[in-house]
Amino acid sequence: MPELPEVETTCRGLAPHVEGRRIRALTVHDARLRWPVPAELPAMLAGQTVTGISRRGKYLLFHTAAGIMMIHLGMSGSLRLVTPGTPRKTHDHLVWDIDSGWELRFHDPRRFGCCLWLTGAQLADPQSHPLLASLGPEPLSADFGDDHLFSQSRGKSAPVKSFLMDSHVVVGVGNIYANEALFRVGIHPLREAGRIGAERYLRLTEAIRDILAEAITRGGTTLRDFVNGKGEPGYFQQELTVYGRAGQPCVRCGRMLKEVRLSARSTVYCGHCQH
Repeated sequence: MPELPEVETTCRGLAPHVEGRRIRALTVHDARLRWPVPAELPAMLAGQTVTGISRRGKYLLFHTAAGIMMIHLGMSGSLRLVTPGTPRKTHDHLVWDIDSGWELRFHDPRRFGCCLWLTGAQLADPQSHPLLASLGPEPLSADFGDDHLFSQSRGKSAPVKSFLMDSHVVVGVGNIYANEALFRVGIHPLREAGRIGAERYLRLTEAIRDILAEAITRGGTTLRDFVNGKGEPGYFQQELTVYGRAGQPCVRCGRMLKEVRLSARSTVYCGHCQH
């Protein structure tokens, strides 16, 4: 699944080619995404200028005067800029004709992504949308303070990895980056969130910020499906220390990394270095 760095990379990659440009048309080849694409969306978007692109959590917001198009990439989605006439792939469900000379295509084999249309009060305040209203702070913003994780964790018996991946606590810390951050600071992923002290949470907060910033700089993490707005893969996978390395030597102590399933997600850790 594309995580925060991949979505941020997509946002930054699309901005120079889409912001300030007019959408000439939207073609919906298959409206059956996680929620059906609104039938009125092609008519509402035709002729609209994209005044800006922003990100909230893993949602991309395309701002226009008429409304906000909100896109989530789901499990396997991607947005690609291609030249007109490029053969359409089977799972290119949505195609925007942009007056910059590009076509923007939403590709989603599993169709867990979405494309929604925000108007009215949500146009003035997108955060009021039900999918955004309860999201926690952005991990690279000032709202993600040094004591946020510690204060939110008090009384929580859930494993710390599950706690980190709760979007009500903080957005965008998905499976890959939760594994990596916990290893960096030596915290066992199954330790109860409420039994970790303030000093360790401070170091974990700093690790999350650093790892996400590093991943964004490198263009995200290359997995099966992710590419950025130009169809290029991310490169952070070269830096992964635990995720996807179960049974391989720990980069610190040389012992074999272990793997457990936590909430149906792969959790890889070093039993010696993390406690």
